Amino acid sequence: MKHNINVIHEVIPLSDKDCFHIVDRHKTEFTYPIHSHEEFELNFVAHAPGVKRIVGDSREVIGEYDLVLIGGRDLEHVWEQHECVAKDIREITIQFSADLFSAAFLEKIQFHTIRKMLLNAKKGIAFPMPAILNVYHLLDTLASKEGFDAFLIFFQILNQLSLYNDEAKLLSSSSFAKIDVQSDSRRIRKTQKFINEHWREEIRLEQLANLVGMTPPAFSRFFKLSTGKTLSNYIIDIRLGNASRLLVDTTMSISEVCYESGFNNLSNFNRIFKNKKECSPKEFRENYRKTKVVI
Repeated sequence: MKHNINVIHEVIPLSDKDCFHIVDRHKTEFTYPIHSHEEFELNFVAHAPGVKRIVGDSREVIGEYDLVLIGGRDLEHVWEQHECVAKDIREITIQFSADLFSAAFLEKIQFHTIRKMLLNAKKGIAFPMPAILNVYHLLDTLASKEGFDAFLIFFQILNQLSLYNDEAKLLSSSSFAKIDVQSDSRRIRKTQKFINEHWREEIRLEQLANLVGMTPPAFSRFFKLSTGKTLSNYIIDIRLGNASRLLVDTTMSISEVCYESGFNNLSNFNRIFKNKKECSPKEFRENYRKTKVVI
């Protein structure tokens, strides 16, 4: 497999003695290329409608306000100028290390919503407008604070945002972000394990229903209720996530990516990809080929 390394791995100016690093700036355009880093990043953008936000294999045009939490080395992201014509864009970026939170600390009852949010951040989280309005005044003043006061505001922001876990939107697919999804249901976990091991092959509803001891109609309803997706859409999303990762990480042809990702028809692959991603596989790849690596 040929690798096409074309994404910047950013080195964050965060020292071991800092809880977080914050940059509050006004700008006229977005110029930074697609990149990734190990640290968590909370990025707030104001007055930049028309900017295209890319997080993993998610591509969306943002409105007047955008607030996203990203975590994980394998989650590439960028804000592109796209159709934005604004001349006074405000961007507040807060970056912090995962080492800030020990496992024992996050296991405390008082931090269960923050723990869930940080786990979800591995796929990228876009917060709804009520959440943005709820923390805007905290974001607005954080850069001017120092010491313990800044620390308290920072934790207030995380806590307030974690209250919107159910309303927030997860951006990247799990397969693109290279993370495992763990369900509370034993049957769903067993199903997901089977799919993760066999997604390149044909998977039939009857197979999975037998695997967990249910009839196909009952399993189909149970799976949709548990995951929010039909079985076919769930499998397609996994295949597309892996296809997107191959488009980014390798120089395989579109046809090779198609068959390597479990699709058995190139035209069908192109159609499904464009329907789900709103761009062709070729266009998706080109978005990740704009810069050379800087390490």
